[in-house]
Parts: sequence; C-alpha cells; structure tokens
Amino acid sequence: MQTTVIHASRILTPEEEISDGVIVVEGSRITGLGHRDTMRLPAGAFDYVAAGMTVVPGFIDLHLHGAGGHDVMEATSRALDRITSVVARHGTTSLVATTVTAPVEDTCHSVAGIARYIRNHEKRDEAAGEGRPQAEILGIHLEGPFISKAQRGVHPLEAIARPSVETLEKFTQAADGLVRILTLAPEVPGAMELVAQAVAAKIVVALGHTDADYDQARAAIERGARHSVHFYNAMRPFTHRDPGVVGAILTDPEVTAEVIADLVHVAGPAIQVLLGTKGFDTVLLASDGIAATGMPDGNYRLGNFEVTVREGVARTSEGKLAGSTLTLDRALRNVVALGVSLRDAVRMATILPARRLGLAGKKGILAEGADADLVLLTPDLRVAGVMTRGAGLS
Repeated sequence: MQTTVIHASRILTPEEEISDGVIVVEGSRITGLGHRDTMRLPAGAFDYVAAGMTVVPGFIDLHLHGAGGHDVMEATSRALDRITSVVARHGTTSLVATTVTAPVEDTCHSVAGIARYIRNHEKRDEAAGEGRPQAEILGIHLEGPFISKAQRGVHPLEAIARPSVETLEKFTQAADGLVRILTLAPEVPGAMELVAQAVAAKIVVALGHTDADYDQARAAIERGARHSVHFYNAMRPFTHRDPGVVGAILTDPEVTAEVIADLVHVAGPAIQVLLGTKGFDTVLLASDGIAATGMPDGNYRLGNFEVTVREGVARTSEGKLAGSTLTLDRALRNVVALGVSLRDAVRMATILPARRLGLAGKKGILAEGADADLVLLTPDLRVAGVMTRGAGLS
C-alpha cells in the first residue's frame, strides 16, 4: 500500500486553516493531518511538496450530465471513464450522475448501466494510490421526468411523465438502489406521494423545473424535500406578492440551494442576493455540466437531443440554455470574485454537498479517516494537482 506525504503552504480542511501543513495518505484514506511541527511522518513515504499551494478537499458535483464529449445517459464504461477523468482534471473528485427527461425505458436502461459502472468500481480501494485521478460516481440524480411542463427548460415535452410511485420504483430497481437525488415539481398531481416514497427510501428530494406557488413548495418541504436544483433557473419567478418556490427556498434554513455560478445562468448580483439571504451553510456550487464540458465549441448531445455550444454557452435550436460547460474550479473562482471568502467558497463545493448526501466525515473534508480526495490550488485558484482516493500526485 502506497504512502504519500503532502507538504503544503496552506491547508483548508475547510473547517479550519493550517499553515505549513502536512497530509499523510495511506492507500485511499487520509491517516494524518496537521502542522509540520506536530506530525510524526512515516519512513519511506513518497514526499510531494506543494510549495506555495493551498490544499482543499476534492469538489463534489451533485448535478452533472456529462463531460469530455460524452453524456452520462450513454451509460457505457468508455463514456463514464471519460467523463470522470475530464472533471477530475478540474478538481471534481466525486459526482452524482444526472439524467435528463427521457422515455421511461430509456431512463431505466441508462440508470442500469450507470449502476453497473458504480458497482464495478466499488473495489477500486484495493488498488488505491495507483493510476490517474478519476472522479467517483456516488450515485444517480433523476432530473425528471416528474417535472412541470411550464418550467421544463429544455427537457423534452413528450417525455415528461405524471408522477407515479410505480415508475419511480422502476427507476430505483433498475438503478440497483443507487438513486441519490430526485428532482420533481411538487405542484404536479401525484408528486406529494413521490416525496413521501423517496424520503422513506433516503433519496434526497429536490425542487426543480417547477411552477409551484409558495404554499405548494412549503407542502413539499414539510413532507421532506430538502434541496433545490439550479436555483432561480426553471422556477416560477419571485415577486413581492407571489414569492413562489423561490421564496419558500430562500426562507427555509433546512433546504439547500445549488447554483450554477457561470454568471450566465445566474447574474452575479443574484448570486449575492441568494448568499445574503440564505447564508453560507445552505448554498452549494453545482455545474449542470453537459458533454461539451472540457471540449471546444460545437454540437453535442444532452440526453436524446442536440445542443449547440458557442463561446462556451450551450443552447438548443430555440435559443434556450441547455446545461452548461462550467467546471467547479471556475465556479469557485467566480464566487470568490463576487466577494465570497475562499474558505466559504470551498465549503460550497465540498463539505456542504457531502452533508446533503449524508457523507460528512468521508467526503468533502480533509480529516483523518476521510477519503483521500484533494485538490492543489495555485494562488490564483487554478488547479495544480488532484488526488482521488489516493490516486494521483505521483
């Protein structure tokens, strides 16, 4: 089992800051962490000197459709290997593979393939510390088909389905129990039954692609909905007499809000309003990245339809935004440029999404016993190195 000792100018755990710090990694886990003068270092370890660097936990993306020219719904090992490798280069060490609305049988086929891939990689720890960095797929995010036709965004109208307990059971069975997040519109008849079913199955229920009013959103929250996808986007707009789903999320401290901080989906001042209202404990960075992530402009697939990317912005032929090409390292830089402290920005990309998934202590933090997922950042917040469960930095 390989042992690596990382020497860094600064470590953000991100709950505390350690200057002149050391991280000891054995296999896939962190086994030691602290100031250099307090650490007893193992003999014969590989030393990695990150002079001038800040080491932070690996980023966790709860909303990712694809990267590197591939979509997660392809669900092949080749496609998923490519996606996880590309986003790892940008600091994302864990992700939730996100579907897009499609016919039920197509979705079942895709989630079954993703589940096989996850199960086949669960033994990776046996070879920890070897190979190239590759993000870990933590589970599946069903974005649709139980969404609002009025707020569908680019999701195909013909594939939107009425909320059904039986259909959700088909998805969860095909996914081998690996569905982690379910996005739905709570105002659609039958949605409340799905909220109860998903919460009982320990699936995070997310409000999204919804035209819900305030009372409808509150009803879902009271039944256990605790997350919202791409906040502001594909939601009934907020007004002072009709606060809607936006108002319900903004005023509930138990509900997390993911934001696409590419400054295209959401303007900088709107992100500042979100953070100023909800604070820094319930707002998460997410990419909503598609196959074009990490690729040049051109035509790409999102689920079963085509989108065109120009100047890094993805749109359908109708001109609608269709996911993004954002990576979480760029999202981090964008929110820091808006005045967010680096520590808070790192928390938005690491420990907060880990908590939402129930993985606190294992993911999103640098601590003894946690997975050895970490990112080296230059002073201008560029990714200089990545380790995923002990692999990398060699």
